[in-house]
Amino acid sequence: MLVLDEAVAALDVSIQAQILQLLDTVRRDTGVALVFVSHDLAVVQHITDEVLVMRRGSAVEQGPTHRVLTEPAHAYTRLLLAAVPREGWDPRHAAAARA
Repeated sequence: MLVLDEAVAALDVSIQAQILQLLDTVRRDTGVALVFVSHDLAVVQHITDEVLVMRRGSAVEQGPTHRVLTEPAHAYTRLLLAAVPREGWDPRHAAAARA
């Protein structure tokens, strides 16, 4: 098992892509499990099969990454997703969701 805590957070996007490809190759070639800790949901979606959402040190939601990030069951997961900038994103909606 390899634990990576914010492994690509401070890297340039092109370097991030190279590191993520390398990690994927290591995972496929060796069968090693990766525990990937990140706040970057785009990276999480790209590299993980399963996701565990934590709030204040407690697990609030867990499941297949695609399901959790597209159909979140927990209010905190929905709040995290509402805060991710995207096409048509309005920061006022994210702030309102927190309230």
